[in-house]
Amino acid sequence: MGVMAEHRIGTQEQWQAERDALLREEKELTRRGDELARKRRELPWVPVEKEYRFETEDGTKTLADLFDGRSQLLVYHFMFGPPYEAGCPVCSSIADTLDPQVVHLKARDATLLLASRAPLERLLAFKERMGWAIDWVSSAGSDFNRDLGFQRTEEELKPFLEGTIPPTVEQNARMCGTDALGYVSEGPGLSVYALSDGTVYRTYVTTARGLEPAMAYYGLLDRTAKGRDESASEPSWIRRHDEY
Repeated sequence: MGVMAEHRIGTQEQWQAERDALLREEKELTRRGDELARKRRELPWVPVEKEYRFETEDGTKTLADLFDGRSQLLVYHFMFGPPYEAGCPVCSSIADTLDPQVVHLKARDATLLLASRAPLERLLAFKERMGWAIDWVSSAGSDFNRDLGFQRTEEELKPFLEGTIPPTVEQNARMCGTDALGYVSEGPGLSVYALSDGTVYRTYVTTARGLEPAMAYYGLLDRTAKGRDESASEPSWIRRHDEY
């Protein structure tokens, strides 16, 4: 464990005054968050016209089938590409947060599941290792990830691969049993859908830091003295939960 940096020491009165001022700002952020949530809900719905197919534990299904009788579907695009031997450690940490949410979302007419491009049997074996109950489907052979911008070609990645590969990418690629190209060909993301009168509509898509609500530990670390304690130049500290 690292040594705690020196920090300002104050009285309870000083702390309370600064805490009260900070609380006013936190409340402003909360209200702004509510406003953005409303704007997300007001985005136009886009009909999904392509017929995607997914391999599931219950056979091949369409995107509409994945709703499982509900009118809303959330898909977490988990980085587990065809060359991977194990799932991305960061996506694994996200799935740790998502797994127990499934039952609560079902109660609000929403199905939540994982989708990856690796073969289904490899996904299910990793799911068993991690102890998750969340449904996981394979989009192998379809353009599902590609059409949403969560799959990139070697040609597209050329400029990135010809530069200096960040240590975090090298590390995570090794942890997944692949190389940098194999690793970054996949991208994480969340895509959300609505089913109305037999038509599937895409309603929302996000990636990168837009996925942080699914990384519960960050919100908690942000409230500690050391915070995230990360550096852009250092390999990621995140591990699969059975590897710490």
